[in-house]
Amino acid sequence: MKSFLLKVSLLLFFFLLKITNGDVLFSSLPRSLFVVVSTTEGQVLKAGEDNITVTFGLNQTVTNQSDESYKKVKVKLCYAPVSQVDRKWRKTNDNLKKDKTCQFTIYNKPFERNVEGFKWDIEKDVPTATYFVRSYVYNDADEEIAYGQTTNDKKSDNLFKIEGISGRSMSIDVASICFSVFALLSLVGFFYIEKRQSKVKS
Repeated sequence: MKSFLLKVSLLLFFFLLKITNGDVLFSSLPRSLFVVVSTTEGQVLKAGEDNITVTFGLNQTVTNQSDESYKKVKVKLCYAPVSQVDRKWRKTNDNLKKDKTCQFTIYNKPFERNVEGFKWDIEKDVPTATYFVRSYVYNDADEEIAYGQTTNDKKSDNLFKIEGISGRSMSIDVASICFSVFALLSLVGFFYIEKRQSKVKS
């Protein structure tokens, strides 16, 4: 019995080791950065038209913090939980290699100790959803080693919405109408010619 339990324990250990080996878990990261965005709670922005301003830097409330290993910082636009419901392609996973919460990188530069800020024009391909902003810092191995975000741990406050561009545009609508009219006229013309030919034969 003991040997069986030992084998099971070893198998479980190696299985977990295989899953997490080389992968970074979000739950293991310290919240060493602060991130502030220019939006207000519940504000609605339009893709392809509006922009946001993001400010970030070291979180001074974190004690005994060392940034020597901080080499690069990325800021990302992330889906809030309300926009992840029944959408597996946006699902949150503690393993950051499998996590799909933050799919839009809006800033990617070497890390600077000074407080940084930038303006990001919301791209046209951003879908309609509720969002927050998160930043990650990376080491030389390009692994996430710390983070910061504009919302709380439950991702329930300081959220904003973006209205995506629907797939249709005025030019597409006009082209569709023209094609429909052409098809209708062609059909009427076809029947007219057929009817006329039948009268000639008779």
